[in-house]
Amino acid sequence: MSFAAPTLVLASSSPYRRELLSRLGVPFEVAAPDCDETPWPGQSAAATATRLARLKAQTLAARFPSALIIGSDQVALLEGQQLGKPGNFERAFAQLAMMRGKTMIFHTALCLYNSASGRAQEAVVPWEVSMRDYSDAEITAYLQREQPYDCAGSAKTEGLGVTMMAHMQGSDPTAIIGLPLITLCAMLREEGFPLL
Repeated sequence: MSFAAPTLVLASSSPYRRELLSRLGVPFEVAAPDCDETPWPGQSAAATATRLARLKAQTLAARFPSALIIGSDQVALLEGQQLGKPGNFERAFAQLAMMRGKTMIFHTALCLYNSASGRAQEAVVPWEVSMRDYSDAEITAYLQREQPYDCAGSAKTEGLGVTMMAHMQGSDPTAIIGLPLITLCAMLREEGFPLL
């Protein structure tokens, strides 16, 4: 008797997370969660990312009642200030100018929600990024070429964002892109989901 794996759902509209999940070679569905991503006053970056990852996954539970739903969110923290997606050139320029020559922590939260059992596994995977002392002209050139307006902190490491960086450090290189696959694989194994 063969084991029927539950449906795997990625609760995201991010093409970066979709590409990362496809690396595992397992079938999955993609659905965009409809939720308010406004940060709460006084909530830490890690707590904000965790809350939003859980919210994204649980928002789709009614639509996918017997699924493993993956929610993920990323918040960059620079000197106590949370940096989200800039949305446009002006805000991205301001973020990158503020980050120049400094080190920040990207908090990537992951929630694997079993909509059949109600079980939620959660984790936050931090990634430290130190930026170079780049010029305003470099910021402008980078933004015009990359347009990273949908990336927390405007730093798109899978593209030209690496040219703005001096050093990166963390335990899972996929976390900085937005979906920590090492942690996700451990969570999926915990749910009995076959990966190999």
